[in-house]
Amino acid sequence: MAAAAPAAAAASSEAPVATATAEPGAGDEDSREVRVLQSLRGKICEAKNLLPYLGPNKMRDCFCTINLDQEEVYRTQVVEKSLSPFFSEEFYFEIPRTFQYLSFYVYDKNVLQRDLRIGKVAIKKEDLCNHSGKETWFSLQPVDSNSEVQGKVHLELKLNELITENGTVCQQLVVHIMACHGLPLINGQSCDPYATVSLVGPSRNDQKKTKVKKKTSNPQFNEIFYFEVTRSSSYTRKSQFQVEEEDIEKLEIRIDLWNNGNLVQDIFLGEIKVPVNVLRNDSSHQAWYLLQPRDNGNKSSKTDDLGSLRLNICYTEDYVLPSEYYGPLKTLLLKSPDVQPISASAAYILGEICRDKNDAVLPLVRLLLHHDKLVPFATAVAELDLKDTQDANTIFRGNSLATRCLDEMMKIVGRHYLKVTLKPILDEICESSKSCEIDPIRLKEGDNVENNKENLRYYVDKLFSTIVKSSMSCPTVMCDTFYSLRQMATQRFPNDPHVQYSAVSSFVFLRFFAVAVVSPHTFHLRPHHPDPQTIRTLTLISKTIQTLGSWGSLSKSKSSFKETFMCEFFKMFQEEGYIIAVKKFLDEISSTETKESSGTSEPVHLKEGEMYKRAQGRTRIGKKNFKKRWFCLTSRELTYHKQPGKDAIYTIPVKNILAVEKLEESSFNKKNMFQVIHMEKPLYVQANNCVEANEWIDVLCRVSRCNQNRLSFYHPSAYLNGNWLCCLETSENALGCKPCTAGVPADIQIDIDEDRETERIYSLFTLSLLKLQKMEEACGTIAVYQGPQKEPDDYSNFVIEDSVTTFKTIQQIKSIIEKLDEPHEQYRKKRSSSAKYGSKENPIVGKTS
Repeated sequence: MAAAAPAAAAASSEAPVATATAEPGAGDEDSREVRVLQSLRGKICEAKNLLPYLGPNKMRDCFCTINLDQEEVYRTQVVEKSLSPFFSEEFYFEIPRTFQYLSFYVYDKNVLQRDLRIGKVAIKKEDLCNHSGKETWFSLQPVDSNSEVQGKVHLELKLNELITENGTVCQQLVVHIMACHGLPLINGQSCDPYATVSLVGPSRNDQKKTKVKKKTSNPQFNEIFYFEVTRSSSYTRKSQFQVEEEDIEKLEIRIDLWNNGNLVQDIFLGEIKVPVNVLRNDSSHQAWYLLQPRDNGNKSSKTDDLGSLRLNICYTEDYVLPSEYYGPLKTLLLKSPDVQPISASAAYILGEICRDKNDAVLPLVRLLLHHDKLVPFATAVAELDLKDTQDANTIFRGNSLATRCLDEMMKIVGRHYLKVTLKPILDEICESSKSCEIDPIRLKEGDNVENNKENLRYYVDKLFSTIVKSSMSCPTVMCDTFYSLRQMATQRFPNDPHVQYSAVSSFVFLRFFAVAVVSPHTFHLRPHHPDPQTIRTLTLISKTIQTLGSWGSLSKSKSSFKETFMCEFFKMFQEEGYIIAVKKFLDEISSTETKESSGTSEPVHLKEGEMYKRAQGRTRIGKKNFKKRWFCLTSRELTYHKQPGKDAIYTIPVKNILAVEKLEESSFNKKNMFQVIHMEKPLYVQANNCVEANEWIDVLCRVSRCNQNRLSFYHPSAYLNGNWLCCLETSENALGCKPCTAGVPADIQIDIDEDRETERIYSLFTLSLLKLQKMEEACGTIAVYQGPQKEPDDYSNFVIEDSVTTFKTIQQIKSIIEKLDEPHEQYRKKRSSSAKYGSKENPIVGKTS
């Protein structure tokens, strides 16, 4: 499934600029935009104690999905034959829409039938902060169709007084069901919803039904229903249209949403219950309500019996202010590489006080990289690492701020390098069925271990040869960094002739190539997770490649494998030629000469994946117009193909793209659609989920942002049956009726949203103010007390080389954060006051059964 496509963004840790609805900035008379951007990062670790099959074969083939409400946005690989599957998959993506629940489903893979949902973990959005940044075991809950709900209902209630023919007075309850929003997809398609409206009391259950709305997740019902309200005999005109106290407490309106199943059973979509006593003080009541699950009273399922799932979840919501607010913080951070010592810089202090260094590394690397400040900063913090390294054989093997910064840098700038170097061979490995298993315990019946060894050696040799010949494609930023690491390592260990190579190989082989080989889908090198046999092959290749890089750079006579069969296999590569090739390659990528000669001549691959496109107006409107195609975007063109690797059916040069915008669902009754407006007819595309749609829109916008003749206005709906559905203009060439989405200015690098990264850093400083305060106190203690440190526990966890300089930097950080707090607080107040409870943005959470 193409939900694995956002998965690729997961491990690459790239943060695309989210497409967010502009909101008014607080304290800003011009109401400049404040962007509300959500992101999710974390890891699906493992499951345990899953329910076994009842038959003799008790094991299951399991995978896990991530869902926003009921929309799947990520899928793990399948782990075969296990009741405690170990997934160990990291994910990262922007969340482009509102949601109520973040859910994780554990599935049992079924080849012939529909995959079985074993259980789920569902976390309310407001509770995500309780689990942020820490691994937690969650008990799996049962999956029941009556609990799988999402969306909201717009409802109006009125109470009218009526005089009957015989002169008596009764009251009439008017229920106006106006619309629903955000109903789930059913089997990947928009549903056919209808609603039942019931007046429920101790002795009555009057039910009425709306019409069915076809193929929509946002139905407009606009239907009114009337119910006579039973009155007690003591009713008098003095009641002034109010229901008697004893009656009003007993009646409620219940609205159930259903998907019309036509020939099969209707599917429950959710319900709301509104007591009639909401009209006690008003003659009318109008509000949006969140749909709720239905409890059938079935409590027999023991949730502990379903097993549990270990997750690490980090959800963030950033309010990105206009650029001018971030000037002081940005300036302070960008001065970090020049601060002496580096441990007194704002960027280093951020890494010291964050609970998880990765939280600090992600935005820091992007911001410094954007302003060409990353190499000097990474060099300075790496030098600090080297001071504490006593053994040359362990150089850069830990997870320090320096190594994490370089890891993240290589993921960002090295994507194209991996693409041109590894992808052709990885494609060959993944698409062939050659067995490469050499572990005697794992061999299957009929396997020939010698043939497998030859297959494995062929792949290792081919991959190794390609890597050591790829130095001209290595990005300049990586080369400059490796050059600095090499020089520092030589100075730190002047008597070790091999350390200059191991300092570089510990990154380029161990942390770059080997990681990309073992998980190609996370680096956009493969569209989907490889099957288990291929993963095993890639693991064996990866082990050999990283050992070759390390062995060659250290000139060891023995390998470091623990497994006997790997030691035997590696003897094939213990030749002088491999050592020479590794050293030559490391020499080339750690020189200061300009690389990337192929970068100007070859187009950079940006994104690919499977989506649906609508035919370019050649056939009648209908379902058959939407065809599944493989899309590929490079820095030069957008193409689609019948299958990956096949010739392009259609090509749009990037320079011809005039706009990329969302397409209203009403155009084709399909969700997650967007349009690529170019010189010819607009290309209408449907992505598999909201995250994937957002990523495609974002990358297409960024790559075409500098184009001439970009449109200022566009049509948010399609041109069908002789007119635009949005504005009803009949001319196909009519000027658009809606302003195009405002984007980052063309002079900003397309890969980095520096305001977003600076906002993230502000948030991290805010969350870590207590630690910042402790660090400030530690500086004061060190500065005042010049003798031996009597109470090191107060500040021994911090690196403070110069207490005076560090203290000054902390003071600057606190002052800047305090100033940034003001517009954020004003915006929060303005946002909370504008989102009235019961509005579409802040719907009422009604009671459940």
